[in-house]
Amino acid sequence: MTTTDALGEYRRKRNFGRSAEPKGGASRDRLPGRKPSFVVQIHDATTTHFDFRLEVDGVLKSWAVPKGPSGNPHDKRLAMPTEDHPLEYADFEGTIAEGEYGAGTVILWDEGTYRSTSTDRRGKEIPFAEALERGHVSFRLKGHKLHGGYALTRIRRGTDRETWLLVKKDDTRGSRHSTPDPARARSVRTRRTLRQVAADADPG
Repeated sequence: MTTTDALGEYRRKRNFGRSAEPKGGASRDRLPGRKPSFVVQIHDATTTHFDFRLEVDGVLKSWAVPKGPSGNPHDKRLAMPTEDHPLEYADFEGTIAEGEYGAGTVILWDEGTYRSTSTDRRGKEIPFAEALERGHVSFRLKGHKLHGGYALTRIRRGTDRETWLLVKKDDTRGSRHSTPDPARARSVRTRRTLRQVAADADPG
């Protein structure tokens, strides 16, 4: 599947004449030696949630995580897959106009790179996209706030909606703290809160 095909659902849901969200350009290969990126955004929409995104095959594979990723291995976070997003979305922070899909405010809570640690039952490393298709991926995050091993596991598969679990691995990296209050959380880039981003976008 080309990047254009992968982003079809994303583009159908949005009116880019009104939304400041990126449309997404042509597919581009990752530079040799550059690790794939991840980003966590807080989205104050109909319900406030965290969006967890991993760069895979030229797009951002995305999950809505209601309670957000945790640094505590005892926390199991529900993660609902959403449509693939363009890589440019990793830079998006701002507001989505009222009446548009996902209307509300978005801040960049964390960003960084990740390394796949996914293997088959014999311990042989397998491609990350293949591991996703199988329903279980393991990876190590290197972000400003999230660090160490994590796993995403599909626990329900159906025509309506899949459900995954995002879990912190019990390794030596990680704060063991739960996710902060979204209303008080600050952008990793601009240090703004959701309220401040919304106020900055208000023409009044």
